[in-house]
Amino acid sequence: MKTLSIVVAATLAAAVPQLIGCGSPAPKQPSEQATLASESSATLDGFKNEDPSLNDLLDKAVGYAVFPEVGKAGFIAGGSYGKGEVFENGRKVGFADMSQATVGLQVGAQTFDELILFMRPEELQKFKGGEYDFAGNVSAVAIKSGAAGTADTSKGVIVFTKTKGGLMAEAAVGGQRFRFQPIKSGT
Repeated sequence: MKTLSIVVAATLAAAVPQLIGCGSPAPKQPSEQATLASESSATLDGFKNEDPSLNDLLDKAVGYAVFPEVGKAGFIAGGSYGKGEVFENGRKVGFADMSQATVGLQVGAQTFDELILFMRPEELQKFKGGEYDFAGNVSAVAIKSGAAGTADTSKGVIVFTKTKGGLMAEAAVGGQRFRFQPIKSGT
């Protein structure tokens, strides 16, 4: 039992700094911004290659957020964190970060990509309002051929994920929290 307590404490110690929103959603250095832009572009291309029907959905969306690499780890308690870019009408308008705390039956670690489509202007505006949370009833669709064609657009937000690596078994409760930062002049 002592080993279990140590593992849980170590997991929380590693996750908490990311989950409380340290730092800024935007990369600090121009080189970091260029890396994130390249990774975001490659991630979006990867989603489109996996499911060509995504192009039609992207054309209908008023905006989207791309998170090229979200890291997730947990053992009973866990967390995830990632940075991404936000687009409105095809133009980059800012940066965002995502954090998630979970408690429940879970063990492992993985990385994944996430794409969030905003189908209504009010949903994108809420997201750009600074802080945005997904409730427990929001679910993500694992990207595969044809998934975008059958996505339910009635809720205004559609989330697609693609596992990159690792293995995580979980039945956890928790929501994702996002912070948005608009692009500053000259960025």
